[in-house]
Amino acid sequence: MTIAPGSPYSEVPVIEAAKNILLIVSALFPIVNPLGSSPIFLSLTREYAEPTRRVLAWKVTLNSFVLLVASFLIGSHILAFFGISIPVVQVGGGLVVISTGWTLLGRKEEQERHGQVQKSVNPLDVFRNAFYPLTLPLTVGPGSISVAITLGANETRHNVLSILAAVVGSALVALTVYLCYAFADRLAAILGENGMTIVMRLSSFLLVCIGVQILWNGAKALLETLPPLGG
Repeated sequence: MTIAPGSPYSEVPVIEAAKNILLIVSALFPIVNPLGSSPIFLSLTREYAEPTRRVLAWKVTLNSFVLLVASFLIGSHILAFFGISIPVVQVGGGLVVISTGWTLLGRKEEQERHGQVQKSVNPLDVFRNAFYPLTLPLTVGPGSISVAITLGANETRHNVLSILAAVVGSALVALTVYLCYAFADRLAAILGENGMTIVMRLSSFLLVCIGVQILWNGAKALLETLPPLGG
């Protein structure tokens, strides 16, 4: 189908929207890293039945989508309203990520084996953890939020195409979260108990390292704003 040059659905805006979607996905997916976080998600939810874990994965997916879209569209305005800079968000968020990764890294193997026994739990107790820590900071952490805020701040104005790109790009990233989390048990079955333990330990250590990197990025940016000594 040929589109008239003067049509509002001309080729240039469509290509621009596609580029923005690709930019959002390529910038956020490596930081969200749902594949690397899936062993941690499974470790924290191993005691739940499979249907409950799938519902919880969907809840985390929705939370992640809302967080990413909100960060892109209004994140910079919220920070400006409270007088908070992105480096401060990185420092505070980095500390939370370090704490979460360190807690997971220090879990005893007895606790992990005990968690393999599925039990009947109250859905309200399950979903209470859906936002913290499963969505924030495990899935959408300060790194993802700061990147989304930065991408949104780079938009001179939020028109229909930029909003559409933010929604579609965030939805694609959120979809990968659901696929990795909902089927994390399949990955565990392939790797086996020992393999999953190794992956979980490595993922927890990487989570600590990511937290340190986020903390350092924020601290470095703050230190660069200090006046030189003797100046």
